[in-house]
Amino acid sequence: MAVVGAGRLYAAVAAGGFRRYATYRVATAAGVFTNTVFGLILAYTYIALWDERPGLGGYDQAQAVTYVWVGQGLLSVVALMGAGFEDELIERIRTGDIAIDLYRPVDLQAWWLAADAGRAAFQLLGRGVLPMVFGGLVFHLALPADAGTWLAFLVAVVLGVLVSFAIRYLVALAAFWFMDGAGVQQLAVLAGLFFSGMTLPLNVFPGALGELARVLPWSALMQAPADVLLGERTGFALLRTYAFQAAWAVGLLALGRLVQSAATRRVVVQGG
Repeated sequence: MAVVGAGRLYAAVAAGGFRRYATYRVATAAGVFTNTVFGLILAYTYIALWDERPGLGGYDQAQAVTYVWVGQGLLSVVALMGAGFEDELIERIRTGDIAIDLYRPVDLQAWWLAADAGRAAFQLLGRGVLPMVFGGLVFHLALPADAGTWLAFLVAVVLGVLVSFAIRYLVALAAFWFMDGAGVQQLAVLAGLFFSGMTLPLNVFPGALGELARVLPWSALMQAPADVLLGERTGFALLRTYAFQAAWAVGLLALGRLVQSAATRRVVVQGG
């Protein structure tokens, strides 16, 4: 019964996170417009680049342009530029309100994960679909025709959201040891934009840099889901992609719990 009750609680938190972001209709419309404009700029840039270097990174031009629109669709879903729960959590740590949260009979990490899941679900529907639809109307995209590939893509997106949450949760918890979490946030955003494949597909990164980028957790946010949708990860390669994403999610979430425990002890000692 306790498990059922906890499940209902976190489901309600996720639903609340969805409704919260759904109220920002003007911001959502502005975000869709921004993603679409940047998508156009990047798409034509990629077209020019792939005209000069056909087959770059193992993609043909249609796949490269598709990659652009997948990236614009997922940008807010995996919160590559922040604007998720972390700002609120850092503020609660800064003001000391986090002490109340830590003494509540709910798991802090699971609470914020549920809220972020609701946010991600809304962003997928509110800001993820429309740029992709626009890109499909303007450009020839290499989109799969079978439902199985789309389902596999959604699984990869969910795992990417988990990895993204785990990274941002650790970034937010760093505020326990720093006066301001803004610096750590900015570093995390820069790393995410570069190593996720948002700037350029990681497949085009040369040598050791490319090998390093592909094993870092940020590649699970965008590069992995994009390759699944583009048909680059099938069969055993798809299972390896899921395992890679899941391993980073489990490892980073476990690290988050350790840091959370250390932070709790810090709060208790200071409170005592």
